[in-house]
Parts: sequence; C-alpha cells; structure tokens
Amino acid sequence: MAIILQTERLTLSELTLSDAPFIVALLNSPGWLKYIGDKGVRSISDAERYILNGPVKSYLENGYGLWLVSLTATSIPIGLCGIIKRDTLPTPDIGYALMPDAYGQGYAHEITLAVYRHAVSVLKIPSLCAIVTPGNTRSVNVLLKLGFTQQPDIVLPGSTDEVLYFIS
Repeated sequence: MAIILQTERLTLSELTLSDAPFIVALLNSPGWLKYIGDKGVRSISDAERYILNGPVKSYLENGYGLWLVSLTATSIPIGLCGIIKRDTLPTPDIGYALMPDAYGQGYAHEITLAVYRHAVSVLKIPSLCAIVTPGNTRSVNVLLKLGFTQQPDIVLPGSTDEVLYFIS
C-alpha cells in the first residue's frame, strides 16, 4: 500500500485489490448511489475490475486517481478521495465519497483540502474543477469551504442531466 499523504486523522493511499470488499460496500452505499450513480459493482470480482480499470489505470497513466481514505489511528477505510482526469472537462477534477458513518465529522473537508494542496504543490496541477449532482449540499459546502467558485451548470457528454460545476 503506497501512502500518498496523511493528515491529522486520515491516511490517503493507493487502492489495491485487497480493498475490493470495501469498494463493494462504498459503491453500494446510499450516498454513492444517489449522488454518483450505480456503477454495477456487486461482487468482489466487480470491485477488482473497478479498481484495476479506474484508479490503478489512472495512477499509471496520470500519476494520480481516486485514493483510499482510512482513519490513521485504526486503518479502517472510510471512503475515497482524489483527482480524476476526464476528457470531457478542461482540468482534472477533485472528487470524494465517504461511508455514511463518516459523515458530519469534518473528514470530507480535511481530506479534500489535503488532496487539493497535494495537487497544486506536488503534482503541479494549477487548477482543479469539480462536478456535483444537484441536491448534494454537503459536497457543495465542502467545495465552497475549499475556495472553489460555482460556475454555470453543465451537461456532461453522454448525459442529459445538468451537474453543478465548480473551479478552483
């Protein structure tokens, strides 16, 4: 497990195939399904494919991707956070998702701030964007607290739904 960074309470590390059981749980959690969407990950083998074809592929191609967020004190995974390069957006975007029992404890702000600083100072990415499903007020508040500014809503290619769009 390659550690990317640590904050006071959280550790960010590269996903490995051993994280597949957690990925099944996270990607089927109510918040993920409501605000990110159903990725069809129902089994350990589905999760392993998701890890290899998404985050691990991104680590190799871009030097970044979605990373595992764990509590430093216990190593218990609580979510994902990272940077995603999408061909449909002008800059890489920051994203995160936490398990419901991790909501409301300041973890989202703590880890997104650390990832944003890492992107700028270590990865030398001058600007990030973010997309948020309408109604996801928790994520909007996290982005505003980070200093992102809301832009006009956009529709991503292949979709008919508008998403909220932010830039740093």
